[in-house]
Amino acid sequence: MQFGVLGPLLVCDGDTPLDVAAARQRVLLAALLVRAGQAVSADALAEIVWDESPPPAAAATLRTHVMRLRRVLGSVGGARVITRPPGYLVKAGEQEVDLLRFSALCRESDAAVRAGDWQRAFDVLGDALGLWRGRVLADVSSQILHRDEAPGIEQRRLQVIEQYGDAGLHLGRHADLVTRLQDLAAAHPIRERFHAQLMLALYRCGRRSEALTAYKHARQVLAAELSVAPGPELQELNQRILAADPNLLNSASCVSAQVHLTRPNRFPPVLPRQLPAAVPHFTGRQAELELLTSVLDHVADSAGTPVIIAISGMAGVGKSALAVHWGHQIAERFPDGQLYVNLCGFDPAGTARTPEQAIRIFLDGLQAPAELIPADSAARVGLYRSLTADRRILVLLDNALDERQVRPLLPASPTSMVIVTSRCQLPGLITSEGARHLTLDVLSETDARELLTRRLGIERLAGESEAATELVRRCGRLPLALAVMAARASAGTSLQLTDLAAELRDDKDRLDILDNGDAATSVRAAFSWSYLQLSPTAALMFRRLGRHPSPDVTIPAAAAIMAVPPRQARELLRELVRASLLTERAPGRFTLHDLLSAYAAEQARTRDDDAERRAADRLDR
Repeated sequence: MQFGVLGPLLVCDGDTPLDVAAARQRVLLAALLVRAGQAVSADALAEIVWDESPPPAAAATLRTHVMRLRRVLGSVGGARVITRPPGYLVKAGEQEVDLLRFSALCRESDAAVRAGDWQRAFDVLGDALGLWRGRVLADVSSQILHRDEAPGIEQRRLQVIEQYGDAGLHLGRHADLVTRLQDLAAAHPIRERFHAQLMLALYRCGRRSEALTAYKHARQVLAAELSVAPGPELQELNQRILAADPNLLNSASCVSAQVHLTRPNRFPPVLPRQLPAAVPHFTGRQAELELLTSVLDHVADSAGTPVIIAISGMAGVGKSALAVHWGHQIAERFPDGQLYVNLCGFDPAGTARTPEQAIRIFLDGLQAPAELIPADSAARVGLYRSLTADRRILVLLDNALDERQVRPLLPASPTSMVIVTSRCQLPGLITSEGARHLTLDVLSETDARELLTRRLGIERLAGESEAATELVRRCGRLPLALAVMAARASAGTSLQLTDLAAELRDDKDRLDILDNGDAATSVRAAFSWSYLQLSPTAALMFRRLGRHPSPDVTIPAAAAIMAVPPRQARELLRELVRASLLTERAPGRFTLHDLLSAYAAEQARTRDDDAERRAADRLDR
């Protein structure tokens, strides 16, 4: 069997082409082929086949499409579509799928370059480019595939074209390359590498004035398109052409002497180590650490996709601290580096970092040359995935707002691991990308006391044991609240723990006591960033729950509090749970943390008018 995605979808049984006519079957086959040999989850396939709008019975309908696809492919081809948890895969080798063959030839050319065999590299790269028949999946109707998969593959093609030009220049084929490079520079005006290759080829052909004109044109295009000047390599090449540097005519050395024309998607010699500093006074979480570490055993068995762990929980519960602490523990198991970005999903500034901004941070960490970073967002994602392909990298995406912010940042390497922290539960990431989910709760009483002990010393806690117990309880065992009070206690030895515990006894004043003037570590501010993400109706329910006499609430009680049908009350409660402002301790029974209850009551006092408060009081009764 032969399968092709580097152009229109192609399927051949020997010399006989097979027509996969049904649109959804074509999308299904294409989705499996771009990850040939890797299992694609049924949920992810449903999202792709129905372009992010799968029907209610998508799983059953997908099985029908798989069955029909097998029938179209015949007895031989149909047997290649295998059911493999968590979904399906196409079993095919390098010689049967053009994309796999293309990747294999890229690896072969890399080896040839490292060995200095430029003729071999030139020939192999020519074979790789010969596999292309047009735009990736040109006749497959799938917005997701053309958005998420095709740009990365197209980016790899451009990188191979650049390598092909390098090899040709090394072999002294500048005259043959001029016309091709002129077309490439015109078609891809912001890729400085094509301009550099064209300038060098023209100079070697004795066309020095045209080479200088090519530089001026590149400078004008970059200024118009990106408002930037040419990169240092391009500027240096221009200066050397102005000086008529004779060394540029030496095909054996000129490429490496004046322009970095090495393959842009090789891994840099300096590996990224972007994890923040280890967390001081980290306490407890032994069960969670053991659970996380057990997931590492599945990295090599991850069906061709990176292992993703989503850690969610209320503000101040220590999600980032746990992720960073564990990240340092396992860093040595990811020898190709660690990438980190704070996505600022719940940030004092109120502005979440865009995926494009995060990708740029990662590309800088991976030392991608600035002049080779595309302006197009999708192409940048493709470059990032190319740089991380087949690597063992740990990626920590901290403080994510939602799934849309996370998905472009997922590497394509099955040997990589991604840790995502968020106050939201990220159900879409769990459903579509198969993320493992860990909900982080407050500390146990033992671990909470240990946190105070590590910060204040064992002697001080031993002398005020009862006060420490009350302090732990008044802080609701929330790590952020405990850290704030420990900081106050350590600021002055005359301040007793008994005094601090007494200050926290009044619910109306508690959040004021836990506000240390720093928005990044204020409990009230931390809660506010979650609250502001709620829909208006869910925010109203949250405020009314703050006036509810019990921290626990059932769906019927919530319906009564809001004067809405139980079904609507259930959806509002679930929104609060997804935002980690409410916890479902048992099916249908929800609990508000003590400090969140105090915050909700405070919001009700400050935001609701008298009429709303009277209405809420009547409903509570």
